[in-house]
Amino acid sequence: MPFRRTPAIAGSAGGDSGGRGDTPLLPSRSPDNAATLAAFALVATDTSSASHPAMLFNSVEFLFLFLPVLLVGFFALARLHRRAAALWLALGSLFFYGWWDSRYLALLLASIVFNYAVGVQLARAAERRLSWKGALLAAGVAGDLALLAYYKYANFFVDTVNALSGANYVLAQIVLPLGISFFTFTQIAFLVDAARGKAREFNFIHYLLFVTYFPHLIAGPVLHHGEMMPQFSEPKTYRLNSTHITVGLVVFALGLFKKVMLADNVAPYAGSFFAAAQQGEPLMLLQAWAGVLAYTLQLYFDFSGYSDMAIGLSYMIGVRLPLNFNSPYQALNIADFWRRWHMTLSRFLRDYLYIPLGGNRHGTTRRYANLMTTMLLGGLWHGAGWTFVIWGGLHGLYLVIHQAWQRVRVGLGQDLTRSTRLGRAAGIATTFLAVVVAWVFFRAADVHSALEILRAMAGLNGISLPDAILSRLGNAGARLGIAAAGGGREFVLNWLWVLALLPVVFFMPNVQQIMARFHPSLDHDVLAPVAPRWQWTPSARWAVALAFVLACGLMSLTKPSEFLYFQF
Repeated sequence: MPFRRTPAIAGSAGGDSGGRGDTPLLPSRSPDNAATLAAFALVATDTSSASHPAMLFNSVEFLFLFLPVLLVGFFALARLHRRAAALWLALGSLFFYGWWDSRYLALLLASIVFNYAVGVQLARAAERRLSWKGALLAAGVAGDLALLAYYKYANFFVDTVNALSGANYVLAQIVLPLGISFFTFTQIAFLVDAARGKAREFNFIHYLLFVTYFPHLIAGPVLHHGEMMPQFSEPKTYRLNSTHITVGLVVFALGLFKKVMLADNVAPYAGSFFAAAQQGEPLMLLQAWAGVLAYTLQLYFDFSGYSDMAIGLSYMIGVRLPLNFNSPYQALNIADFWRRWHMTLSRFLRDYLYIPLGGNRHGTTRRYANLMTTMLLGGLWHGAGWTFVIWGGLHGLYLVIHQAWQRVRVGLGQDLTRSTRLGRAAGIATTFLAVVVAWVFFRAADVHSALEILRAMAGLNGISLPDAILSRLGNAGARLGIAAAGGGREFVLNWLWVLALLPVVFFMPNVQQIMARFHPSLDHDVLAPVAPRWQWTPSARWAVALAFVLACGLMSLTKPSEFLYFQF
């Protein structure tokens, strides 16, 4: 299961969270020492030793201890020396990461030292046009991917070999370090750009802060050095700004509300439904749609809530993070969806995988193959399991169909820049339905469970209603072939949550649109404008609303729950 709160292990369709590992030795700083870094992958796990849970943004420790101390120390040091303030922020970020398990700090620091050293050499080679630049880049990227592959995919590979060959190879459980996918992809982009001559700044403290920066470290966004490192060099970043603090707090509070009041309250219905599917319980039409839509909404508000909280926290410091979430269920088509959902991952896959594969430069067939390859690997990035591969493959197929349909429309002489209200509504509904079907594989425990859920959603298992509801239909229920079922209260509450939240995702502006006049994030130009009544201003009306929002968030701090993307 991808979202269990037990330690995730590689090969279990899990993600970037887990338990503890034995302390590894630090590697050499030499860029040629890829073998030493790869040796970090041989860390033996010790799941008998307990570790702290990750420090969550919605926890007492974070909000009332870590964050105030970090901010006060940062701005106090900034008045003396900006480099000292940057180092304080980097050390605080390392503490934030090490709260989960301090022994994995060695792994993170080794990765940072390795990639920084390789990046410096690549930049020099690019400047002098040295012939060995390509080999060094390949070695650096291979070292990063080897580390990621071992921790995230080793058990998946062994399980697949066993299934295909009938063998019984056994590999010890491998606990995934928190955020390994995010800090690995971030640094691969740095190496590629250094080899291209695009990486300009090589201040090690700024690089350390760029990789470890606490708002993004655990669950994204995937940062780009060209966006972040220049901000760490700007003097205005180190000046206390009351507007930054206020706006950042508002963005954080709204994100916290989405997480604890919306995502966490709809989560139990999604969890119980998918657990029932995993246990082989009979699934019916209305229950299946309720459970899958509950998960669809849980993931939406959980991920968007985290993204807003990260942007708000960073803006308090005066640093803008890239936009990572922009009302994706309002997308007009599947390509638009991927411009709105996990936007920085989409950008990374486009710039460092799809385009290097050839993009759309080598004909239609090659373009479709590149799309499928990119999305299959994007699915595998999310988790080591066939359900994630199928999820990525479905989105690749969706994109291929979309591209083919666009070609047909152009051939018919249609203007792709014009649309009708009915056409836009049909596009949003079709895209949403396709995304919901794919989420079944993303969340299901295995392929068999996912197929059974889809069978129920198609109505092939029949329809059932709770006894209390069915009895009110009289003979009509029997004539329609509706069966009786239990769980009336859960059924009704599930659908009430779904029906209440669907209009929010389809029609309401998102937090970044509400705060757009203050530009708390990068890429704010992609946000659609909203009516003035939705725009935040420092007024009494907004103060009352936000007091309520923040109070709801603070009352939940005694039982913080993990963010779903902590698991990747």
